[in-house]
Amino acid sequence: MQPQTFDPDDTDADAYSEAVNAEAWHAYGTHHLRRGTALPEVERIDWGFWGIGPGAEILGELSGRRVLDLGCGPARHAAHLVRAYGATVDAVDASPSQYERARARYGSLPGLRLVRADAVEHLRAVTEPYDVVYSVNAVPYIDPRRLLPALAGALRPGGTLCFTVLHTNSQGDGPSPVVESRPEILRLADGGEVTVRMWVLAPDVWAELLAEHGLRVEHIDVLDAPDEDDHVSYRVFRVRRPVRVSSRPRTPRPPVAHATLGVGAILHGPRGLLLGRHRRGTWELPGGTVEPGESLQETAVRELAEETGLTARPEDVRLLGTLLDHVDGVVRVTVAARVTAWQGEPADQPDESVGHWRWFALDRLPENLFVCSAQALTAWRPGLPVDHAPAHFTPYAG
Repeated sequence: MQPQTFDPDDTDADAYSEAVNAEAWHAYGTHHLRRGTALPEVERIDWGFWGIGPGAEILGELSGRRVLDLGCGPARHAAHLVRAYGATVDAVDASPSQYERARARYGSLPGLRLVRADAVEHLRAVTEPYDVVYSVNAVPYIDPRRLLPALAGALRPGGTLCFTVLHTNSQGDGPSPVVESRPEILRLADGGEVTVRMWVLAPDVWAELLAEHGLRVEHIDVLDAPDEDDHVSYRVFRVRRPVRVSSRPRTPRPPVAHATLGVGAILHGPRGLLLGRHRRGTWELPGGTVEPGESLQETAVRELAEETGLTARPEDVRLLGTLLDHVDGVVRVTVAARVTAWQGEPADQPDESVGHWRWFALDRLPENLFVCSAQALTAWRPGLPVDHAPAHFTPYAG
């Protein structure tokens, strides 16, 4: 079966980039099948291709764990984890030729399941989440905005994710601050090369993308080529899906004393929970301070329209209760409100400090929720795994 061919004029740039990569890796695998390339068994996971840096120990305990090798290629690393650590590994690759290489060598290895599938499609179809997911240099070939939501959903709370990304190529071109792909060269044995497209992103961009999907970066290893004349450098991300979601203040300064009464509007529907990102980095509910003469329901409706462009009616706002906490001597009062009906699509509004509005599944909330929003959410759903500063909650009757 040949990979599908895409015309760049018929699809968007990101989908085209992934199609280019699929064809390139099929050509790469076909090249090695034709020449009968013999690869030695690996004795460790080599994240940087030079035998330096961490090994499989960064994946944690593997015996009896459910493990996914994403973009496995000929599956040597997956086979190593099965044999040396007693892991049960699903090894997934989209390339027919790379899958054929893996199947010919390891198709009968107990504990290893070889899967030919698109990575995102496989992750979305997972019914039992993985304890560990790892990827040796395959993540940068997939649009992270497509990959990371599916990956977060397929990793159990408390689970480990480790992956390698290119940081600087052999010409010395460093990472990008923008989430877009760029051309890179994939060299073939015995000469020849194919062009791929990779998302070569700065570490803080990767960290922010991961946090948006509830994944927390715990450590980043720097792997530089041992040859001083070789500029190639990789980064190994050690990531965890936390059991609980964090929250933090927007700023170390206390609230302004005359602006301490606010409303947090909870919009939850089939697409998830609506949250926006504040310019200071916190994720939060629509809402804000009460203006003179307003009811709390009117505040929720006004703030929702001003921040997101969504429209609602005061009669569709149900007040849940009052949250009280203290910040540097200032008493902060937040009213949690559930908006039960609204119209429109959320969009960034001019001159507002919160934007980038998105719908989140309740089991995949982003890290760094604004404290007041975290408090309101756990007042609404006490079972949500969200950490925050304590607040006294007084529920309203009815």
